[in-house]
Amino acid sequence: MRHDSLRIKIFFGIVLLAASLIAWRLFIISYVRHTFYRQTALAQQENISNVMIRGNIFIQDPKASGSETSQRFLTATNKKFPLVYVIPSLIPADSSLANKLGEILNLDPIPIRALLETKTQNTKILARKISSEQVDAINQLGLKGAGIRYETDRFYPGGLLAANVIGFLGYGDTGRAGQYGIESYFEDELSGRADGKTTPAPANVVLTIDRNIQAFVETKLQEVLEKWNAESGSVIVQDPATGKIISMASAPTFNPNNYGSSPTASYINQNTQQIFEPGSSFKPITMAMGLDTGKVNPNTTFTDPGVIEIAGRTIHNFDNQAHGLVTMTKILEKSLNTGAAYVQSLVGQENFMNYAINFGFGQKTGISLPAEVSGDIANLYSGRQVNYVTASFGQGIAVTPIQLINAYSAIANGGKLMKPYIVERIIHENGEEDVTQPEVASIPVTGKTSERVRAMLVSVVDNGFDKARIKGYDIAGKTGTAQIADGKGGYQEGVFIHDFVGFAPASNPKFVILIKMNKPQGITFAADSLSPTFREITQYLLNYYNIPPTR
Repeated sequence: MRHDSLRIKIFFGIVLLAASLIAWRLFIISYVRHTFYRQTALAQQENISNVMIRGNIFIQDPKASGSETSQRFLTATNKKFPLVYVIPSLIPADSSLANKLGEILNLDPIPIRALLETKTQNTKILARKISSEQVDAINQLGLKGAGIRYETDRFYPGGLLAANVIGFLGYGDTGRAGQYGIESYFEDELSGRADGKTTPAPANVVLTIDRNIQAFVETKLQEVLEKWNAESGSVIVQDPATGKIISMASAPTFNPNNYGSSPTASYINQNTQQIFEPGSSFKPITMAMGLDTGKVNPNTTFTDPGVIEIAGRTIHNFDNQAHGLVTMTKILEKSLNTGAAYVQSLVGQENFMNYAINFGFGQKTGISLPAEVSGDIANLYSGRQVNYVTASFGQGIAVTPIQLINAYSAIANGGKLMKPYIVERIIHENGEEDVTQPEVASIPVTGKTSERVRAMLVSVVDNGFDKARIKGYDIAGKTGTAQIADGKGGYQEGVFIHDFVGFAPASNPKFVILIKMNKPQGITFAADSLSPTFREITQYLLNYYNIPPTR
């Protein structure tokens, strides 16, 4: 008994240390780094900064006509921008000049006047990235000591499009450097330093993101967040057969052309850099364990008492009801916590742990994006049965959206956990290409188990989610409504995370969709808040890929 107490104390000490490290990391990201970016950018304002050499970033545009290369949309490149400079010592005293410059540049004339009165011989920059009309107006002044120069800087033609995936070119310890997203992860390739050559040889990076799907998904994400006044949210669309990421959206977002105007928190890609308790969307994973071990089949029955006691903790269903005799399929349809706990008890702790790991939880997926986090299944290492029970219905463990959709893709594709990838190819300056090949990370369940769970998830949509159904198609899916941990061993009252994960057509899935929404207001269950958005995205994809009806 004394050893058990010591083990528990050590375990909670480790958890506390991990929580402290996460909090410190968030502080570094949210405050210290933001201050660094801001101060460095301010220091650069008085200097002409040229991005001399840097590779381009593309996403897919398959609806565009022409060759393969023309079916790519340029999302990050270099561009010349005009700026206005002054040399105060060369400008004659003229009280009206500051007013004229201020009017043309939409700036306060008072600091301009103060700058001109310094009579410094140094070149000072008044404004960057001005319009062609402003260029003409400045040139027409004909001032000695003032005029237009050009500097090369990073330009993002898509603006907000896929910004949390792309990142931006900011300032590093030794000058301009990629920050966040692809700009950061492939800094060496884009800057041309990857090969260690004296002369930089920048490479171009081509992503798997589909421009059209990405734009549609971002619009739908923004709409649902505004509808429910939610704090934030994210969406992923993945090809289950290969692991390819078709779309990845995160909100709030930012414009990389003017990243300094947005809070640092908006740079974060929630799909890979934030964890959450998935809630009931984890139940299909638990059910897959039961089916794969042969402990249950879809028609195995269980008498639901409505409430169970585990180690002094009361576990009840979301509706606080007892549903009597139900099948395993009905457990998923009615989203019964007691049913998930029953399956876990049959599977056992060791099997549950092994399946969770083989499904990719508690570890990084290895996607080519920076600062991916591992999720948290540390509760399972405690050996406490109550932790396994709560994990069976998605509480007490934390996952990233990319982990959860990847696990669903394994259910959709016949049982193979694919390594998710978001880079299609890297094109080097000499024309050589590094093309990403699909990679199987593990095989958590058999094809038979995959087929059974798919059928059960179709039944979930057919018999529970009328707002997600689409006539003529077999749609599979499951929602999760999870409480948010309060950091004190409990959960925040009345605050939830909603998620919906599903795929279509279920008989031969072409895509998997994950939608997550944090802290929606005025609605309790994800089945009500996210089903319409899931349906809209699914319908769009069925039309986009010209997928014929399956029913």
